[in-house]
Parts: sequence; structure tokens; C-alpha cells
Amino acid sequence: MTTGAAVARHPDWREALADLIGQIPLLAGEDEVHLALLFASSEYREEFPDLVARARQLTGARLLVGCSGQGVIGAGREIEGEPALALLAFSLPGAELTAVHLTQEELESCRTPQDWHRLTGVAPGGTSAWLLFADPFTLDAEALLDGLSAGYPGTPLVGGLASGDPRLRGTHLFLNGEVYDRGVVALALGGPYAVRTIVSQGAAPIGETWTITGAQGHIIETIAQRPAYQVLVDTLRALPPEMQRRAQRNLLVGLAMDEHRGEFRRGDFLIRNLMGVDPERGTLAVGALPRVGQTLQFQLRDPDAADEDLRELLERARKELGARQPVGALLCSCNGRGVGLFGTPDHDARTLVDLLGPIAVAGFFCNGEIGPVGEQNFLHGFTASIALVIPDEPGQGQAP
Repeated sequence: MTTGAAVARHPDWREALADLIGQIPLLAGEDEVHLALLFASSEYREEFPDLVARARQLTGARLLVGCSGQGVIGAGREIEGEPALALLAFSLPGAELTAVHLTQEELESCRTPQDWHRLTGVAPGGTSAWLLFADPFTLDAEALLDGLSAGYPGTPLVGGLASGDPRLRGTHLFLNGEVYDRGVVALALGGPYAVRTIVSQGAAPIGETWTITGAQGHIIETIAQRPAYQVLVDTLRALPPEMQRRAQRNLLVGLAMDEHRGEFRRGDFLIRNLMGVDPERGTLAVGALPRVGQTLQFQLRDPDAADEDLRELLERARKELGARQPVGALLCSCNGRGVGLFGTPDHDARTLVDLLGPIAVAGFFCNGEIGPVGEQNFLHGFTASIALVIPDEPGQGQAP
């Protein structure tokens, strides 16, 4: 079982691809490449058909999937706004791999879980996770997540919405030698492998946890039997002055996804925007549908909070995995992160490698990130969504 990953930049995709292939020893060895994940800067879009076909040929991958990105990610490196390629190649003996391209029309035809099994060709219980790469302009991502979650209960969905030149309303998806400009490419990964997800929503909790006692639609009316707005004001006033300054323009709301937990930690909350406040009515408007009885904690998002959140979640994953070494990682990072958020390049990719070791990593910058919080799958923003592929037997992972 071997893996390899690389990233390469060059104005000519042929040069970038040759560089990429040369960096991955797996591709020159005798092991079969069962899966390749390919991510390509949108600068190459006019030549995607030739690029993807050539990449499939040179990797010899049984399955090749991926998409376009405003930027691409490799082990410890992130390249934004420049022509570049990233590739993650796996040799996964015994893996059960199924990849399909689906359109919005096909999604709309599904009414039952059995319809999803028929459409994808994957039986219930036949996958450890779905990796998803979708076009944000032609596909209802929320409907996709709802449908797959119903068809494959308890199965994590991880990935992102493809991105590209923001001046163009269009992205591209890759499946084997084909290039699509609509729909979703969905990859089911099963067999003797598990997928450990990490969803870093880039936020830090502030104040204490509260219980929502009044809510209608997107509006939180009361928290702990008090006007919700007043609870927010009191929370901010109780913060140290420096934290108050950080929170002024970066406030969010965290909604607990599992009320049965005795203690709430990072990763237990779905982070959503605070859309507005009404001091006269004492209400808050949030980008979710809060429930009466749900636990809430206010959050802030800035570079320091995003760094802290990612590091804590990666460290927790490292401890929980113990001897179960990942063989590779998919990193889907919001195009609002990167240099624009952190001020320096490579933050998410470098942090992942720093905390998990020399793992083979590839990914891209997304128009929206997919990953579970608690037992439910969600579409996020400003998030780093990570899928760690882990063999069932401890000690089988091999670093690139």
C-alpha cells in the first residue's frame, strides 16, 4: 500500500504535468494506481480535455477524479491564482471504488434511498465515505447532501464545490478521461479502509454555552428565557478588551449538533453567520434554523481563531488515531482562506503536515466545502474540510 502527492506550477500544463509525475515515485513503480485525485488551476481550462486524458494515461490510474480550482494544494504548499496542478495517487489493495457523474436532473429523479442506490450503483453499506466534487452553478448541493445522506445513513460526505476564474460562471469536473461543466463527480470509497474527517470551521468559541428557549425560522427570540440580543451584548461585554476588538466584525453563532454530549468541544458546533440583530425586539437572525432546546455558543472568526481551530482539531485527530497512520489526505479549503485570510501562503497545507507528519496531501480552493458536523453532513463556507484515508489494520500506512 503506497501513496504519493505533488504540486507543480508552470504556464504550460504539459510541463506542469511532467513535473508532477516525476515527483511521485509510486507512478514509476510496479504498484497499481487504483485512484488518482487531480486538481487543476482554471488557467488551463481551454485545454482541460487534453490535460485530463494525458493525466489518466500517465498515471495509469484505474479511477481518476477531480476538478478545477482557483488554487490547488499539495503537501505543505498552496498555489493560488497561478497555473498549477496537484495530484494525489493511491495504491489501495482491496479497496472498493466507484465513481459516477450525476446531473441536477438525475438528482431530482431520486425520491427514495433505493433510487440513490440505483443511480450510483453503490449498495447501502458499500462505502466508508463519499468524496464529492460539484459545480456550484448547475447543481443544488444541499439537495445532493440530503439525498446521499438519506441513501447512505451515517456515511460521511467530504469534498467541495469546484472553483475557477471568478469572472466566469463556470467550473469543471474530471472523471477518468472526461471533463464536465455541470453536475457532480461522486466517488465512493469502501473496502478495508476508513475515512476520518476533520472539519475546521475557522472559529473560536467565546463566552459560555446557552440554551435556546425561543425560536421561529431563522430568528432566535430568547436564550435562557432572556432576550437573545441582550445575551449577546452581555457576552461581548464580559470579554477582555482585546477580544472585544477581535469580535466586533467577526461574530458568528455555533449551534450544537448533538444535545446528548456531556461536554461540548470544537467540532461539536455547526458555525453559521449572525445575519442581523434587532435591539428593539431583542432578537438575532442567523444563517440556520435554530431549535428550541438547542445549545448555542457565540463564536468569532479571524486568522488567529482559524489557526487555533485547525491546530486543535488536527491534534485531537492525531491522538485519537494513535498507530492508525493515514495513507493520504484530501484537503478542501475555502477560497476565502489562504493568503486572503492568513496573510501568508500555505497555511492549511503546512499546518496539516506539521501536525500529522509527512502525509501525502492534495486538494483545492473551493466555492463551498462539504463535511460532517456531528452525524450530519453540511455545506460550509470559510472552512477547511479534510478526509484522511486510513487502512483498517494499524501500521499499514506508508508515507510518500
